[in-house]
Amino acid sequence: MGLRTRRRGATAVPEPNLVPMMDVLFAILIFFILASMDPKGKVIKDVALPTVEKGKVEEKLPDPMVIGMNKQGQNLVDNQPIDDLALGNKVVEYLNKNAKGAVVLKADKGLSYEKVIKTLGVLRDVGGDRVSLALE
Repeated sequence: MGLRTRRRGATAVPEPNLVPMMDVLFAILIFFILASMDPKGKVIKDVALPTVEKGKVEEKLPDPMVIGMNKQGQNLVDNQPIDDLALGNKVVEYLNKNAKGAVVLKADKGLSYEKVIKTLGVLRDVGGDRVSLALE
């Protein structure tokens, strides 16, 4: 019987060759860079672009109606306290007078959301999508 010799440490960890993988990634990178570039002289034909007519003035929107809410939760119009019913009537009157007008609610940041949401709900019922909440 012969002695078998076993070499210790003969199994080496294979090292991956990274050069081909880097070549592929570099080629893909170049492709995307070239594809994203806009070639000079690119002309789009048969497109009718809008023109501007001189002398036309854009319609000026009216100033929005600003409603305030102080720390006590009171509704203010022109810095005067107003109750919910009178507020609704004033908003309806303003929106009927100004067809493209908007209503802006400026509420104190110390107020609870419940009070602000309630007032926004009343304004939304009266003014629809022309009501917004002012933010800083």
